[in-house]
Amino acid sequence: MRFNRMLLSATLVVVAMVIQVSVLARLHLPGAVPDLLLLTVLGLALVYGHVGGALVGFGAGLLADLAPPADHAAGRYALVLCLIGYLAGLVKPENGRLKSATGPMVVVVAAAVGTTLLYAGVGALVGDTAARHVGLGSLLFTAALYDLLLAPFVVPGIMFLARRAENDPLAEANSSAKKADIASGWLSSGTGLRIGSQRGGLKMKAVRSKAARAGRIKGVKRL
Repeated sequence: MRFNRMLLSATLVVVAMVIQVSVLARLHLPGAVPDLLLLTVLGLALVYGHVGGALVGFGAGLLADLAPPADHAAGRYALVLCLIGYLAGLVKPENGRLKSATGPMVVVVAAAVGTTLLYAGVGALVGDTAARHVGLGSLLFTAALYDLLLAPFVVPGIMFLARRAENDPLAEANSSAKKADIASGWLSSGTGLRIGSQRGGLKMKAVRSKAARAGRIKGVKRL
């Protein structure tokens, strides 16, 4: 990933994690907790594609695994968000621009349901049965509902920031200036021109020396 992508992704993920832990988790809503971290990963994946979405999802999930008050095995949520980010990146719109709100809303609902199911499935494999006691059906419904209500305020803004970082005019100006410097340096060094002129000069010297030798030989013969 590019440096501007990594910087923006890390900043947004950290901010989303802080808001989710310090604000959303303390609302004590029935069922699931609104997953701002998931929506951030989805917004970035819809601009960066499947590879970038997988990398951002893995980093965000690993941060959630290690940040307090995490009560599950490290790497569990990282695996889930990595898969969700990869799958969301596969439906990336052209040029990272949304033509309608229907597609992203479907992606949000599918991601919310898929995240809950994958998280519960991985938990069942490692012996965590907390989802069964809470009720998987209510978790699926509330997770999809909360994320769907929160998505219009989060996903478009995340995608806007990601596109703006991708089309950074300063970065484009710097890259064009570097290309101009390289081109001017190449021309000013005159690598090809000097070699050509040197070759041409050597050829002219060779022709002149041959002509001088021929003139001397003719003069000797006449004598």
